Amino acid sequence: MTVMTFAKAINDALRYEMRRDERVVVLGEDIGVNGGVFRCTEHLLAEFGPSRVIDTPLSESAIIGVAIGMAMNGLRPIAEIQFSDFIYGGFEQLVSNLAKVRYRSASHYFAPVVVRTPVGGGVRGGMYHSQSPEAYFAHTAGLKVIIPSTPSDAKGLLLSSIRNDDPVIFFEPKRLYHSMKEDVPEGEHTVPLGKARLVREGDDVSVITYGATVYDSLEAAERAAQEGVSVEVLDLRSLVPYDWDAISKSVKKTGRPVIVHEAPRTAGFGAEIAATIAEREIYSLEAPIIRVTGYDTPYPLVHERLYLPNPDRILEAVRRSIGQ
Repeated sequence: MTVMTFAKAINDALRYEMRRDERVVVLGEDIGVNGGVFRCTEHLLAEFGPSRVIDTPLSESAIIGVAIGMAMNGLRPIAEIQFSDFIYGGFEQLVSNLAKVRYRSASHYFAPVVVRTPVGGGVRGGMYHSQSPEAYFAHTAGLKVIIPSTPSDAKGLLLSSIRNDDPVIFFEPKRLYHSMKEDVPEGEHTVPLGKARLVREGDDVSVITYGATVYDSLEAAERAAQEGVSVEVLDLRSLVPYDWDAISKSVKKTGRPVIVHEAPRTAGFGAEIAATIAEREIYSLEAPIIRVTGYDTPYPLVHERLYLPNPDRILEAVRRSIGQ
């Protein structure tokens, strides 16, 4: 075990897999000489050279299009989009081409592409560097959507994503890059896609969340415990596929689900979770399903703290769920 930041764990995963499999290449803006905006690809160019660590022009469409071509010709590319807010420039390539390769070819071709990108707010990045667009891609058949919340999961889920034969959109909460540290296994370490992580056990309320809001939810759970309320916190880790069995088990136990994410409320991924709970676990519910989310507005710079689902807002939802 080695103590690593979230960013270092991503870097360690990339280096490990590039050493293990010569088909793995990385490409994106400023990832080579500069090592990426958040230093996730630092020192890779020196070790693997410009044929495997490729600095690209400022064109998201080109980055993803080239990665698709690489993948269909036997490589396993990892494309970095500098901020998830910029991913829309490659949206057509992602949803109309990358996501459809296996289906359109009747599985004669595969596209093992991982698209890595920083996601979410909390670093005072303003409107164009703080958005959470995961729901767009969860809606697209053929794409897997992953959002880790710990350094260990970041490494393990990234290795599993690279080895997966279908395309993965790998969102990395940017406010965790250098703020979170923990012991991370050295060498081989994988975490299965589609399996949630029970972060905290509880009996009264289930908080279902992912990404950076895991930590806001944990703080709210600690404060709720001081009021005599036992809160369970479930980290989905994977949105497509998501771990329905883990959600169902928690909701059956507490009967009070609270869903938390940074993205806007309307048609956010929490709405899918809420609808599925209503369809499959309606008779387990002791209270209405509650969502704590971002707002249906552009991401605000000055009012960032009000926009994000902070512990105060989550704790208030917990209180409402138990009828306080």
